[in-house]
Amino acid sequence: MYGGAHHSRSLNSSPSKINSPVLHPSKTLTTFSLTSLSYSSQSVTPMSYYMNNEDTRRGLKRKPPYMDRGHERGPYNMNSRPYDRNMVPDGWFDCPAHGQELGRIIPSKVPLGESFNDNIPHEKYTPKQAIHQQRVLGRELGLVIDLTNTTRYYPLSDWTKEGIAHVKIRCKGRDAVPDDQSVQKFCDEVQDFCSQRTNEKKYILVHCTHGHNRTGYMIVHFLVRTKSISVTEAINKFALARHPGIYKQDYIDALYMFYREKKPEDLVCPQTPEWKRTSDPDYRGPTVPAVDNYGHIPEQENIVRNEVLTTDDVLGDPIPPNQLRAMQEVCYQLLKLNTGGRGRLQFPGSHPVSLNRENLQLLRQRYYYATWKADGTRYMMLITCDECYLIDRKFLFHRINMRFPCRYSNGGTPERNHHYTLLDGEMIIDRDPHTHKQERRYLIYDLMAINQVSLIELPFYERWRLLEKEVIEPRNMEREGLSKNTDPYYRYDLEPFSVRRKGFWLLSTVSKLLHKFIPQLSHSSDGLVFQGWDDPYVPRTHEGLLKWKYPEMNSVDFLCEVGAGDRPMLFLFERGRKKFMEENVIFKDASDISSYSGKIIECYWDSGEHHWVCMRIRIDKATPNDINTYRKVMRSIKDNITEEVLLNEINETICLPLYADRIQKDIKAHQHMVSSRRNISQDHIGKSSTETALTGYNNSRFH
Repeated sequence: MYGGAHHSRSLNSSPSKINSPVLHPSKTLTTFSLTSLSYSSQSVTPMSYYMNNEDTRRGLKRKPPYMDRGHERGPYNMNSRPYDRNMVPDGWFDCPAHGQELGRIIPSKVPLGESFNDNIPHEKYTPKQAIHQQRVLGRELGLVIDLTNTTRYYPLSDWTKEGIAHVKIRCKGRDAVPDDQSVQKFCDEVQDFCSQRTNEKKYILVHCTHGHNRTGYMIVHFLVRTKSISVTEAINKFALARHPGIYKQDYIDALYMFYREKKPEDLVCPQTPEWKRTSDPDYRGPTVPAVDNYGHIPEQENIVRNEVLTTDDVLGDPIPPNQLRAMQEVCYQLLKLNTGGRGRLQFPGSHPVSLNRENLQLLRQRYYYATWKADGTRYMMLITCDECYLIDRKFLFHRINMRFPCRYSNGGTPERNHHYTLLDGEMIIDRDPHTHKQERRYLIYDLMAINQVSLIELPFYERWRLLEKEVIEPRNMEREGLSKNTDPYYRYDLEPFSVRRKGFWLLSTVSKLLHKFIPQLSHSSDGLVFQGWDDPYVPRTHEGLLKWKYPEMNSVDFLCEVGAGDRPMLFLFERGRKKFMEENVIFKDASDISSYSGKIIECYWDSGEHHWVCMRIRIDKATPNDINTYRKVMRSIKDNITEEVLLNEINETICLPLYADRIQKDIKAHQHMVSSRRNISQDHIGKSSTETALTGYNNSRFH
């Protein structure tokens, strides 16, 4: 049995005793009111698949009838020596056949087909016997998940002829824990099976070779993700059901590392079971080492990994296609968008428009703040009690392991974690100019929904304030508290990237932004963004959200196709269809033009040579810009709003009554906020020194 204190689950999930809110057909989406906490209703579509209670998950999109998925034959590495495919794995004889049920999951050693009978004089355990033994215990099998790395142990027909589905997830087993994709597939298969009404009374048999390490690793992952318990609790539950549990230290270490949990100091890894350490071939029959493919597996070499980070790196694990539509619809509901039938849903995030001499006048008509335009990768983030998801411009979701506790009550630990909170931001890579160390950071600049409550109709300044208060501060406070704990239940420092709220400043600071702040940034910037301080969140194109790029960095995203004679052709979208553009493009570093064919390329306009120049391939985008976006960029290029023109316009604008009064009020509000929050812990880890400097030499930073 494992030692160690039990902690609540460390991922972004609520303790099991708390019923987290869910989007459900009988409930409504709510609109937040700051003053009275009143609500207005809007109907939503079923989302019961995402409910915390596994037994209530019934709304999952159905898959086709179960078939063998992945039972492919792989090559065997035989080291050129003869072998008997029907030799029994070492340790199999004395290994207990199966353990106790964990929910509806039964851990088991691999049942061996009848072809092994000559090598098993006694104590056979075939698929037929496994089915019978479970029936005697009142458990009808409906699914077998096979984690071995071979197909030699039994024919599929041993299961399928009994109406039992079979799923193959190949896992090597020796010196390698199952990879993240295999873990996700396992969890998805179990959840899918359990969500179907026809399987309500059926069980899942999970086996590797002996049913302990690979099997335990997968089941512990599933328990942590669905039962809102800690890794320690899940490991102990498995050990009780399948003694002695997971007995490989690297498997246990990998589980704690994956969930960023501190491994209890008194946790003791069980010894290798006696049946695994010894065998008696004279009595039991011939055995071979329990390596699924008989092949010699070399020790892992010290591989020097490429530590260079890029904005094109793919983060997290993609969610299965059968879950994508439902998750996309969640975002649409939180943004109060109509899904419009069964057509493909597009990325709903708000997009700025290029600044030109016409919309430049908006600065005089509305109250604007400014921020730098980071040259990063755009992501929305959806936070649920189970997982966090990065949402890219292709509207694809990638799971990441991060923690977002809700605001503390009475200074204690957070009572629950965020559930259906939707953020908008950009991923950048900071580079220390002295050490050249890189750090990935997610800069959040908007909050569209919090715990199922839509905030899109609130003015931006309220959403920005709530972002700090409800999302950033709770993380920072918990992180600071855990940093002082010698045995923290969660390790923020192991997360894949850091998180911060992006700063916005008064329009009067734009000159300092351009001349002092941006030059000292530890990541790239290609201009400014002007945000209407009183604006609601506007999905898709927002005509009042303005971006100004350095004139030489105005760009358009084209679809490139290479025609006859290696002639590059550029396309845009017009009403959802490709439109050929009579434009010339230059590839400065391309030795093979054909490598750009079918790709989305970002190009800037060379006004001197009158042609486009390819800057990079946009792997984060699946479609080119719309023709209207192209026209706006060209208008911006033609208008040629230089830095001098922009600053002159701003200097005149901030003298208007609309700005003069509010700037003074905002400065006072900022000073009051700083004074009242001096004793609140702040997350200074990785805080940009340039942003601190900007705050220091002007008092205009708000909230």
